[in-house]
Amino acid sequence: MQVTKEDVEKVALLARLQVTDGEKDLFAKQLSQILTHVEQLNRYDTAGVEPTTTVMGQVNVFREDVVRPSLPAEKALANAPEREGDGFGVPKIIE
Repeated sequence: MQVTKEDVEKVALLARLQVTDGEKDLFAKQLSQILTHVEQLNRYDTAGVEPTTTVMGQVNVFREDVVRPSLPAEKALANAPEREGDGFGVPKIIE
């Protein structure tokens, strides 16, 4: 699949990115190469292949969720620049 300079401009506009003319040409070439490779991968028959989330066969690598004592509020807020009640004070940005 061929990506044009105009395609790159459209994507850059949507992503609010500023790209130079040289970058547009480079990105168009690189994206075309990536999509050509993906088209080659689509030629393989994967009908009977189970989807996987990991190739290593790991099932669950998370630790057990155990309740433990937490940091006391006074100690957690000791270095806070501003405090409001029992929490951090943050400047209001929306009226």
